[in-house]
Amino acid sequence: MSQNSETTQQSFTYHDFIATIDGFAERYAQDINEQYYFSFPLQPILEAEKNLLNSGIKSIAYFSMEFGIAPSIYNSFRLNRPISEQNQFFTHEVFSNYWLCDYLFKIQIDKMLDIPIYGGGLGVLAGDVMKSVADQGRSVTGVGILWNKGYFKQKFWYKHGQIPDELTWDPRSYPGLVPLNKIVTIATKEGPLHLRLWKYYVYSYDKTSACPIILLDSNCSENSLTLRRLTDQLYRSDEVWWKIFQRVILGIGGMKALEIQGYNIHCYHLNEGHAALALVEKYVHLKDKEKWAQWASGFMYTCHTPVAAGHDRFSLEDMERILPEEYTQACQLFGRERPSSSQINLTLMCLNNCLHVNGVSQRHGEITRLQFPEFSSKIQSITNGIHIHTWISENCARLFDRYPDTFGDWRKFPENLAKITQLRTHQQFRREFFEAHQGNKENLINILGRWKLRKEVLTLGWARRIAGYKRPALIFHNTQQILRIAREIGPLQIILSGKAHPNDNIGAAHIDDILDHIDQLNGHRNLVRVLILENYDTYFGKLLTNSVDVWLNNPLPPFEASGTSGMKAILNGVLQLTTLDGWVAEVFDHDIGWIFGYRYGGTEISDEKQLRLDEDAQALYQVLREVAGLYYKTYRGKEIHVSSPWIDKMINCVCESAFFNTHRMVHEYNKKMWANAIA
Repeated sequence: MSQNSETTQQSFTYHDFIATIDGFAERYAQDINEQYYFSFPLQPILEAEKNLLNSGIKSIAYFSMEFGIAPSIYNSFRLNRPISEQNQFFTHEVFSNYWLCDYLFKIQIDKMLDIPIYGGGLGVLAGDVMKSVADQGRSVTGVGILWNKGYFKQKFWYKHGQIPDELTWDPRSYPGLVPLNKIVTIATKEGPLHLRLWKYYVYSYDKTSACPIILLDSNCSENSLTLRRLTDQLYRSDEVWWKIFQRVILGIGGMKALEIQGYNIHCYHLNEGHAALALVEKYVHLKDKEKWAQWASGFMYTCHTPVAAGHDRFSLEDMERILPEEYTQACQLFGRERPSSSQINLTLMCLNNCLHVNGVSQRHGEITRLQFPEFSSKIQSITNGIHIHTWISENCARLFDRYPDTFGDWRKFPENLAKITQLRTHQQFRREFFEAHQGNKENLINILGRWKLRKEVLTLGWARRIAGYKRPALIFHNTQQILRIAREIGPLQIILSGKAHPNDNIGAAHIDDILDHIDQLNGHRNLVRVLILENYDTYFGKLLTNSVDVWLNNPLPPFEASGTSGMKAILNGVLQLTTLDGWVAEVFDHDIGWIFGYRYGGTEISDEKQLRLDEDAQALYQVLREVAGLYYKTYRGKEIHVSSPWIDKMINCVCESAFFNTHRMVHEYNKKMWANAIA
């Protein structure tokens, strides 16, 4: 709870609201009025702000380094003027084994640029959480950073892999995003760091409630040129100085932002250790340090990865270059790896102080308890999910609406999707479900029209962050075996997409490996057609997860903490071809596709660099032969085998999506974490 707020806020009016917006009359008056906010109803915003200011309501602050809000595909705000070209994304390039087409054409899509403040799955999850808390009408604010140059713009280049480029966009004309006339200041060894606050509002699916996300921006005229660039690029890591400063902005700056807003926060939820310095900020300004345990019980922490690189460690010397002494003393108190260590570990800082900690799947909770056994009693598992309304295809949504006696109000109650099993023997529904999927697939083919994909050909998708343990090139480990399957059973289409961190040389090498294998398949494109799409974002994430026939997921167990792309796929009846890791371990016997490869077991974590490529590629090809066989028995041209086990698997997929969604996940957060906060 804000220490400066003692009274209950009775009202928050339109005039109160516009008084907070910097340059309202000059820039935003034509898009915001007493009824509408960028074409959405304004009243939910006024209610959200009133609740956050109300000392009688328990509110939550959800900190995340990135938020993938996905306005290009869901709840898109509108301007009453032409959108800036900087905020549009017209073309995407393709690298395929159809060279001439790549050279002559690009994918032409007239769509709004996603607000570029996310890099991958962590951010998309955070965006989905905010959408579900809005759906449920909870009093929650997000806290993040306004990345002035986003993550990066990607280009593939043969023999070079991925070439990162700078992204430019215009925050001041982005629909739904407004700057506030409030600035917070952090004292640092580099001088005062000034941070402007921005807000973006996330609405519920029915637009009856909303939640703000506060975004911090160092691009202020009051700062030096160097400090202004701190919020340019998400996850800049070429210098440790940048990494520490970005975590200072999120944790310390985020707490100051909540204070200056006057919000009464009951619970601070840290989505990953990036925001750990929020604990330090609260401690430094606590007058009675003896009461720290009481205040710390208002902090919760979600850990997202068992991979070593995912846990921030900084030398005390580096932190002392930036932070005043009282802050570095608190860092030593909370985050030393050992009493004699000079390393400050932000994961340990969270584990040492937060009342509740969760891993993001049942398996990940087990692994986290193995990694940090001294904290095992406070580490629980809350499996990730996806926001149903964002990721469901229009074809599937319309189909479920045609069966109200079965699904009821599935939008309000996503758990109703489990009732799809009641239609397992309904022959007309089975046919309509397969045809709805084919409609999604046809949409994908139309968007990629120049590359001459075919609706009757088995199509596999792989799209996610590119990292070593995810083994993105596994399916190409032996291209001769892929060709053999295509010759003997039926042709294949493989579509990939994803970004490696711009400083991840190993990830870039994986992309180069994929491009090399695509090149080798150039003479065989009638048997196996392969495409990799540049600049993977939520638009392509939705397009691929609801349109391909099979979703390929092959991380090395047990290093995939959760993995949410497959959850998006099962919502739309797309079958899984996957290793047994992350969320899949919870449904391995529920017949949602096929599981192959190495299975983790025991009480010790293996080496993430031992990728097991030979054995798992061979296992993949053996199962892929079975997958292709069943597909071509199910669908040959216009003929659909309605009783096929393939359609049973599709039904099982949707049934499981009733659990793997952020509606359920937010309820678990509230029950197991937020409701227990006593700050």
